[in-house]
Amino acid sequence: MFDTISGLVSTFGPSGCENKVAEVITGMIRKHVDEVRTDAMGNLIAVKHGRGKKIMLAAHMDEIGLIVTTIDEKGFLRFGTVGGVSPVIALGQRVVFENGTTGVVWYEESMENMKDARPDKMYIDVGAKSREEAMKSVNIGDMAVFAGSPVKQGEIVISKALDDRIGCAVLVELARKCPETDNEIYYVFTTQEEVGLRGARTAAYSIRPDMALAVDVTRTGDTPKGRYLSVELGGGPAVKIKDNSVIAHPAIRERLINCARENGIPYQLEVLDRGGTDAGSIHITAGGIPSGCVSIPSRFIHSPAEMINLRDAENAVKLLEAFVKI
Repeated sequence: MFDTISGLVSTFGPSGCENKVAEVITGMIRKHVDEVRTDAMGNLIAVKHGRGKKIMLAAHMDEIGLIVTTIDEKGFLRFGTVGGVSPVIALGQRVVFENGTTGVVWYEESMENMKDARPDKMYIDVGAKSREEAMKSVNIGDMAVFAGSPVKQGEIVISKALDDRIGCAVLVELARKCPETDNEIYYVFTTQEEVGLRGARTAAYSIRPDMALAVDVTRTGDTPKGRYLSVELGGGPAVKIKDNSVIAHPAIRERLINCARENGIPYQLEVLDRGGTDAGSIHITAGGIPSGCVSIPSRFIHSPAEMINLRDAENAVKLLEAFVKI
């Protein structure tokens, strides 16, 4: 599974620029589904036809990033954020643009306290000596993402963009397994989740499934003095009960729990006090769609070094396989 993850996290794809990720995923699953299409929002929708219920499984392709707003006379790039980028986490990080141009995020020398770190006090340095030189490789509106290659250490994977390329990887692996079911399965790789759960809303409206699951990451409570969350790395995929965007439909939640128990799949229960997933927009679309979420425990979300346990992802595939067969 690491090869699948590596191929996905290494592909450039901030919100609104997910087309390269969609191309990679298409190459991975085309032979295993009956239909592949892309809608007006850029969502990649792969369908395995069936006569039973329509089940939508959604994982978002986009990652957080930075967007160039101005370029000063010395060639330094001022920027805004695309999604939830912490200025403190971004400080000192390498970022890369779609064309391969690499820069470093830094702060104005006059800033005396790191608590004052915010985008308007920071810049990206691409090593240019002037605005004209910088604009040979970067322009206003260009986006950059954190740079870095994925690392595997035993069962642990460390990488940028695991939110939510790990969810995409889970759906890819499930599609490759071709679970035998009479249900019609929609593998939906969504766009612009990080900026407002946008792509999933339009996809759900066009599909109008009988039920839906988002597959995304969730925070853990197992680090030193971490928040009081019951989820831990390696404890199994988490069945969402609630977050800021959705209260999971009771029937969906219970179906997931029963599938886990009946198939001996380790699982955890998740109550998240902030954040949301594609389920937040899906469940209020097209008159209402029973929705839930399977979450992959992750440390250091929205950083260049997000961390997951491969066993949790592999067990998520098993849980979804059991879910779609019922």
